[in-house]
Amino acid sequence: MKAILLSLCCLTCGLPVMPQSIELLLTGRQSSLRGLSVVDDCIAWASGSRGTIGRSTDGGKTWAWLTVPGFEGSDFRDIEAWNEHIAVIMAVGRPAWILRTADGGAHWTLAYSDTTAGVFLDAMHFLSDGRGVCVGDPIDGRLYELRTADSGRSWTKTPPKRSPILEKGEAFFASSGSNTVLLANGKRLAVTGGQRSRLLVDNKSTELPLLQGGTSTGANSMAAWGRGRRLVVVGGDFSKDKDVIGTAAVSRNRGRSWQVPEAGLNGYRSSVQFVDRMLLLSCGTSGIDGSTDGGMHWKPISQQGFHVCAKAKTGRLVLLAGSGGRIGLYKP
Repeated sequence: MKAILLSLCCLTCGLPVMPQSIELLLTGRQSSLRGLSVVDDCIAWASGSRGTIGRSTDGGKTWAWLTVPGFEGSDFRDIEAWNEHIAVIMAVGRPAWILRTADGGAHWTLAYSDTTAGVFLDAMHFLSDGRGVCVGDPIDGRLYELRTADSGRSWTKTPPKRSPILEKGEAFFASSGSNTVLLANGKRLAVTGGQRSRLLVDNKSTELPLLQGGTSTGANSMAAWGRGRRLVVVGGDFSKDKDVIGTAAVSRNRGRSWQVPEAGLNGYRSSVQFVDRMLLLSCGTSGIDGSTDGGMHWKPISQQGFHVCAKAKTGRLVLLAGSGGRIGLYKP
């Protein structure tokens, strides 16, 4: 099924014209897709509920789908891929699992598992050299963190005493696999939500000017540019996904201080992505927005809902994924 969704024809506030649109490439699968990794202009992987994994080698036009044997009930909320053969997937909940394939999904190896009460993994992020981080909801009041140095083949849990303390009701949202970023210098960034919403840089924290104080409020996603110098965070209240208050914040100094956009997002958003230095895309259950000035002004692109958006690590391809097996193509 293909359909061209609402296009954004013009912008005000002195910004350049931004004729962006979304092409719906696929829909109808009985899976909610929240994991998305775009390798280049051809190869992309997606993951979601019911143990579902998808792989495309033609820029998202067609997909090969599989259910990971033995994990049919798992919700794979995040995925990282290196090529058409190698990928790592993360299953939330108890038990928490991380699996890896080196043959395009034909076989999977269990790289990490944890059956601890309360364990819940939220997001992964990898560097090109194979280093990676995975964060999870706090256990005994401290952030749950895993590290890898071999592209997800093996993982080491960070000792709790070296992890930051989270407040009661403060945790993470596993909405798009994008609430954490690992910088080249080894620093881990993560954004929290719930009763409090903060940026955590290793053990230091900065308050975010996002809606907070409820069980469904706060930051959901973070995008970084320039080795983390510029950060954009999005979220809001996923239980009131059309509310526009407290949905985005921008930092130009590595998160030390934050600005609220002058023209904000048009509702709760679960994912944000730099398309280039100043162009950003953000999506959520109530629609999609774009910014051409680094996140200070946003305009609607579509009212179609998606959970996650991702740009090719090498190339220009930008895809989106959401409920009902929905896959979309972003056209800047």
